[in-house]
Amino acid sequence: MRGSPTILHLDMDAFYASVEQAAKPSLRGKPVVVGGVGPRGVVATASYEARVFGVHSAMATAQARRLCPNAAYLHPRFSLYRQISDTVMELLGRLSPLVEPLSLDEAFVDLEAGGVEGSSAAVRAVGEKLRRDIRAATGVSGSVGLAGSKMLAKIASEQAKPDGLVVIEPGTELELLGPMPVRTIPGVGPATAEALRRAGIHTVAETAEAGEAELVRLLGKAHGASLYALATGRDDRPVVAERDAKSVSVEDTFAEDLTDRTRVRMELARLADRCVRRLREAGRSGRTVVIKVRRYDFSTLTRSETLRGPTDDPAVVREAVARLLEGVDTSEGVRLLGVGVSGLADFTQEDLFAQARAQEGDGGPAVVAGVDVDGAGVGAGGAGGGDELPEAGPGPRQWFPGLDVVHAEFGRGWVQGSGLGRVTVRFEEPWSEVPGRVRTFAVDDPALEVGEPVPLLRPGAGGPSGEGSALPGEGGVTAA
Repeated sequence: MRGSPTILHLDMDAFYASVEQAAKPSLRGKPVVVGGVGPRGVVATASYEARVFGVHSAMATAQARRLCPNAAYLHPRFSLYRQISDTVMELLGRLSPLVEPLSLDEAFVDLEAGGVEGSSAAVRAVGEKLRRDIRAATGVSGSVGLAGSKMLAKIASEQAKPDGLVVIEPGTELELLGPMPVRTIPGVGPATAEALRRAGIHTVAETAEAGEAELVRLLGKAHGASLYALATGRDDRPVVAERDAKSVSVEDTFAEDLTDRTRVRMELARLADRCVRRLREAGRSGRTVVIKVRRYDFSTLTRSETLRGPTDDPAVVREAVARLLEGVDTSEGVRLLGVGVSGLADFTQEDLFAQARAQEGDGGPAVVAGVDVDGAGVGAGGAGGGDELPEAGPGPRQWFPGLDVVHAEFGRGWVQGSGLGRVTVRFEEPWSEVPGRVRTFAVDDPALEVGEPVPLLRPGAGGPSGEGSALPGEGGVTAA
């Protein structure tokens, strides 16, 4: 642990929901829930107004609707969230060469590596300026924690929520940690917490008092020793600038179980194309293709196949997915399907063959980058990492709540809801002074089209170095 609070942790406040509130003036100050909107959907983010009713991330949307029936339930718009995340990460990159993104809305920054003075006053000034710059550049807010270690910086940002900043002064760490529940410590999940509870350990202080030997006995050598170090405030984990993804995956949960084999094949092919699109956006390719199938009874299985070399060819991935499905019984119903690609690389299978031919021409062996080009292998690896919620579905006539639309007469707006052959749209933009008007159309109205997300800030309204804000009112986003 450092003797100065030069590790910064930024966590954007209710990120997806705050972005939606910033984009939709009629939703500011009101409960907003972003996630799967169908009967089997899951909450991705809830605004602070919705959290008052007990709604939280990873909750079933059906349960959230029972707790907070008057909230706006919106389909996620990941393309917009990624744009805003890129802006935020660029601002962090100006502070230090060591930025460790954890997700779209969360990151660690090593201020010491950026030459920031280690005094509390200096790091606080940097943190406050960062918060101002983020709001000016994006219209949404983030909370900042500053401490001498990653664990404490994350705890500080949690204490700062919403829209605040907390500095944990050197020397106060153990006093702060002691009364906190043991789940506060990174790596302590439900199973570890239950094992500690059975041993009479509930708080961080009790964890430290138990001693390293007892924790090793309860949890094993590696986990026990690591937990003891963190409970006693010792956290020397560095901020790592490059966090290389191990896999890319996508998945969809269906409103009704799929029993038709042809439909299952079509959905997997669609997911394969989406997965490859993400691979290409990341400039990567992959060697192992994985399918995930969750059946009607919630039993989940995975199947994988390792290709001859890395690829980003959608046809290759679709063919592998189809082969993997052959060994899976889906006759009793499927509620979730997923496709993943692991064994990532920054070159493709075609590159391998080209290099192999060049080597063969020189009399060299047909082996490139450790891959046997002439042989094929079948792996048994597990599924890749979990996907975010799916992007808006294909086709211009799937009117998801929250979807951006453009009408030939009324201009830009967003879908409030649809059903019975009708779609209801509210016409407003992020900088509208008052909530927009509502109109209802037939779902096949030729004047209504799907639109692109509107920037949260009016062009020319200011940025990190300016004073202007595109959003009416003092802070822009009421829920932040």
